[in-house]
Amino acid sequence: MTTPQSIVPLAAWLDPERVFCGWADRFENAFWLDAGPGATSARSWVGIGESVASTVVEQVVVRGSVAEDDSRSDERGPRPGGWVGWFAYDGGARRAGAPTLSDSDDETRWMRVRAVVEFDHATSRATVFAGGDARELATELAALPHPGAVGEPTPVVASSRHDAATYAALIEQCREQIRQGNAYQLCLTTRFEVEGAVDAVAAYRRLRRGVSAHHGGFVRIADRALLSASPEQFLDVDRGRVRTHPIKGTRPRSADSVIDAELAEDLRTDVKERAENVMIVDLMRNDLSRICEIGSVTVERLFDVESYPAVHQLVSTVAGNLFPGLEVGELLGATFPAGSMTGAPKLSAMSILQRLEGAPRGIFAGCFGWVSLQGDLDLAMVIRSIVVENGRAYVGAGGGITWLSHPPSEVAEVVVKARGPLAALGASVPSGWTMVAPDA
Repeated sequence: MTTPQSIVPLAAWLDPERVFCGWADRFENAFWLDAGPGATSARSWVGIGESVASTVVEQVVVRGSVAEDDSRSDERGPRPGGWVGWFAYDGGARRAGAPTLSDSDDETRWMRVRAVVEFDHATSRATVFAGGDARELATELAALPHPGAVGEPTPVVASSRHDAATYAALIEQCREQIRQGNAYQLCLTTRFEVEGAVDAVAAYRRLRRGVSAHHGGFVRIADRALLSASPEQFLDVDRGRVRTHPIKGTRPRSADSVIDAELAEDLRTDVKERAENVMIVDLMRNDLSRICEIGSVTVERLFDVESYPAVHQLVSTVAGNLFPGLEVGELLGATFPAGSMTGAPKLSAMSILQRLEGAPRGIFAGCFGWVSLQGDLDLAMVIRSIVVENGRAYVGAGGGITWLSHPPSEVAEVVVKARGPLAALGASVPSGWTMVAPDA
């Protein structure tokens, strides 16, 4: 399946932020899949589109075999006719058979791409792709004003779904469920909220400067906007080869290089963190084995430490060759919600977490990204993210709980993860959280 498109290379490089600010100001449905400030590799995409039902995306047939049509590898990305959006956590949990506290699929939203500017950071080349006349768009882009400096918001203290003491008590309840044999690991989460109107574009500009990420982005569809500094790629499908990159295990960064290196090494060798990571690796191996050719599922890397401005993370990669003819919905049915945001065994973990957390997760812990007409896709986890909707903004955060978990350390990890997104809103965590986690 193809869609007619016009392609025009730009004569000169444009800052993606300039295009994003111009289009986000003009169009309701807009996105920026962002390689990050100062990127020298990878690609970014800024685009616009029209809302579509998520079922349209779920029915897309995933691209063929690993050996098929290597010549089209340069077509990867959200081109016109493809889709950009997100799948919310609760809809995925419900389809997987877990109880949820939300009966609505309204939180899941997608747009069909109408026009996009692709920025190749390795070559400093930008190209306009449009379903209509890309030449007209290219002319308009050259005339876009440079965005001014983004201002700082009024400081505010966020509210929290659970206070720190309650969250610590929930950690102990997770440990009790593990002791009873009902789960091996549980990804417990909470939410911080900021009431009042939020300028989503300004907040994202602050977020990307404060929390650098490989899989960040801004997606606004109708009255909801997702602003993400996600470090975790959930699913990448390229010509029938699927990869997932679960993150489990976190340490804060230090300004002292010696201490920072010690923190990274402590993460790499920590028994609890490695156990937590390998449980999710095994879960994802099981998930992928349901939709991949026999013998093709492999662990490509295990226990790698990746470092970001605020945290070190323990990352692994699982991959496999997909059965031919799969639809996106079938792929998600086997893998979503991601095991890194549920725990293991997955169905039991989701059921326990629904009881303990006591409220829907919404878009947080879901996934977002693009699906192409050819059936390739790239979806990141909705973590280290802000959701703006209905006169408020919220930030979800949490961590994996095992029998070896230490509640004060887990509380501190939540603060580390939430601080960056909250700072983009001018918000701080409630005082009780910093008192329980003074070193976070």
